[in-house]
Amino acid sequence: MPEPKAPGGTSAHVDTFAADHLPPRAEWPPMDYGRPAELAKYPDRMNCAEWLLDRRIEKFGQRPVLRTPDSMWTYAELRDVANRIANVLVDELGVKPGNRVLMRSPNNPMYVACWFAVMKVGAVAVATMPLLRARELTYIADIADVKVALCDKRLAGEMQATVEQSATLERALYFNGDDADGLEARLSDKPASFDNADTAADDVCLIAFTSGTTGQPKGCMHFHRDILAICDTFSRYVLEPGPDDIFAGSPPIAFTFGLGALVTFPMHAGASTLLIESYTPETMIEAIAEHEVSVLFTAPTMYRALTPLAAERALPSLKKCVSAGESLPKPTWDDWHAATGIRIIDGIGSTEMLHIFIACAGDDIRPGATGKPIPGYEAAILDDDGNEAPDGTVGRLAVRGPTGCRYMANPDRQASYVRHGWNLTGDAYLRDADGYFWYQARTDDMIISAGYNIAGPEVESVLMEHPSVAECAVIGAPDPERGEIVKAFVVLRDGAAAGDETAKALQDHVKATIAPYKYPRAVAFLDALPKTQTGKIQRFVLREQEAAAR
Repeated sequence: MPEPKAPGGTSAHVDTFAADHLPPRAEWPPMDYGRPAELAKYPDRMNCAEWLLDRRIEKFGQRPVLRTPDSMWTYAELRDVANRIANVLVDELGVKPGNRVLMRSPNNPMYVACWFAVMKVGAVAVATMPLLRARELTYIADIADVKVALCDKRLAGEMQATVEQSATLERALYFNGDDADGLEARLSDKPASFDNADTAADDVCLIAFTSGTTGQPKGCMHFHRDILAICDTFSRYVLEPGPDDIFAGSPPIAFTFGLGALVTFPMHAGASTLLIESYTPETMIEAIAEHEVSVLFTAPTMYRALTPLAAERALPSLKKCVSAGESLPKPTWDDWHAATGIRIIDGIGSTEMLHIFIACAGDDIRPGATGKPIPGYEAAILDDDGNEAPDGTVGRLAVRGPTGCRYMANPDRQASYVRHGWNLTGDAYLRDADGYFWYQARTDDMIISAGYNIAGPEVESVLMEHPSVAECAVIGAPDPERGEIVKAFVVLRDGAAAGDETAKALQDHVKATIAPYKYPRAVAFLDALPKTQTGKIQRFVLREQEAAAR
């Protein structure tokens, strides 16, 4: 594989913080920039805002790009607002190429315009989830040495507290408000033109923080070329959208799953996206129907909630559905397919890899399997010594391609994620004889009980088949005799009663469905499972609680 080019030298960054905090190049995974063919054509200098926005104007300028329930922006309007914001960043906030800009907002057009403005300036976007509190925001701002923030006015409380607490953050500018000194007020006298920074293809443009499924979030650094690479791999070859598609979904744009799903993928195709700031299953179904959404991105939890609603309402516009963020149980896939006739495209991606790298679409989908490596990527199953395991053997999922893990100033995590020339995602998988990859568990979700290896997600999938179960999480709980026991944390559906009788019914269901030694020896009933901002179940929280209780 061609080695990645060393950042620096031809970099447009005046502030070299990003390059200075990249891991040493020898610690990067090998990157293949030669395939698909589109990636091989990338020039040494590129700004992703030019490629995704400015180059779309001639053909799509007057077509919709961003929709909301009560407004619509064209490509030309988005370009003009992004240019005006870029002028504010440079003229009034003194932002220079390489500076980090913290961003905080629900999914709305002004947030997207701010993101492109940061790209145009050649700065580095540090996107944060809307529900984070000042303590969490301060950690991110300080570790990324952020001095300027762009924030939705409705989230000003925690943002102002962050400015006061942070050792580095000096100023926040607010949008979607009517303040005399807010962002909109500053745009009126700014030109709608801007000369984009002449960034290198391998200049850092994004520091994406992991969502915290295993503790403190880690910063992952991605280049301008990476933003285009996910469009020219998963979107181009698996999703295959067209200009008439209308995208929608639940992931926050601050999450890399949402950035691709709701911004870069539709814009790469000249399509549009419906941005919904807040939603319930009922309002999501209404929005899909009313706005004729054709491409939906969301997580398995939302598909489960949407399924009974979709079974009662025709959704003729909806053609493609993508699931990622956590494992998609086969019962969820089956139920959605039965209700809608649509085959969900399951995918696995990661913040470290930027987006999806294993998936299948259409008739290539094998229900229950995640899929095969998408064009541009390769994957393998490794044993504990880093050797490739035979098909049918559970091991560590390893992947590589045109994107890869580069943690910001975190050598220990870098060394654990990038090993043997691969990105090790932390997932246990097996590959079958046909090349399909089947999820087993997170590697830290494998339960060893009395010598048996038990995949928690397999037990979860069986529990989800029971009519009383709305959600569940399965972990290994400490046990003096067995080392660990399988313990299930269950959220019941309305009408189901928590108690010993229901617990026994669930245990008997598992025993009757899969090997009896896998059944949960303990069942706890919860009102809600601990989750990240992106809806991923935080099993580590449950494990920590169990360890503390013991």
